[in-house]
Amino acid sequence: MDLNNTVAIVTGANRGLGRHLAAGLVERGVKVYAAARNPETVDLPGVIPLKLDVTDTESIAAAARTASDATLLVNNAGISTSAPLIVGDIDDVRRELDVNFFGPLTVTRAFAPVIENNGGGTVLNVLSVLSWFHPAALGSYAASKAAAWAMTDAVREELAPRGISVSALHVAYMDTDMAAGVRAEQKIDPADVATQALDGIESGSAEILADDTTRYVKQSLSSSNSA
Repeated sequence: MDLNNTVAIVTGANRGLGRHLAAGLVERGVKVYAAARNPETVDLPGVIPLKLDVTDTESIAAAARTASDATLLVNNAGISTSAPLIVGDIDDVRRELDVNFFGPLTVTRAFAPVIENNGGGTVLNVLSVLSWFHPAALGSYAASKAAAWAMTDAVREELAPRGISVSALHVAYMDTDMAAGVRAEQKIDPADVATQALDGIESGSAEILADDTTRYVKQSLSSSNSA
C-alpha cells in the first residue's frame, strides 16, 4: 500500500503501540484519526482525535461517519486481564473476547464499506505471539488473540474482492503498560514494532512478525504441523 494520500484510523491511539503507530503514520505524511474511548487523552500533535469504543456499536458507527475518507484501518485497541480460563473470572474472559475479537471485527465491518467506497485500502490487525502459543496463565488473552488470528485470515479472503487487503501484526512483549510486569530485557521497543508494521503495510505483507520470539514460535508451529 502506498501511504501517500492515505487516510488512516488507529484504534487505541492514545498510548502504547497505538500512539507509536499514529505518530509513525503522521511522520510519513498520512492523515490520521487517532481513536480512543476518551479522545481528550490523545495528545499527539498532527492527528485528529476521534471518539471510538470498540465495544459500542453506536460509537463505531459514528466514527465511521466521521472518518468517511479512511483507506487504512489499524485495529490496535486491546486489553489483557491475565485471566485463566477455568478459575478466572468469566466476566474477564468475556471482556477480553469483546475487546480483542468482537471489537476489531465490528470495527472492520463498519469501515469495510468506507474503505471500499474510497477505492480500496488496507486493514491491519494487531495480534500477538499468543495467537499460536497458549499458556494457561494467560488463557483468556491467548484465546481472544487466537480467535482474532482466525478472523483475520477469514476476513482477508472475504475482503480481497472488494480491493481491501488485510495484514496481521504478531508481536511478543513490548515495553508498554500491558507488559509492565515483564523483565525489561524481554521487551521490544514499541516504536520499532510500529516501524516494522508500517513498512509491512507499504510492502503488502499479509503477516508481520516483529521480534525473534514471535518468529521462533511461528516457525515451531509450522514445523509441528508438518511433522
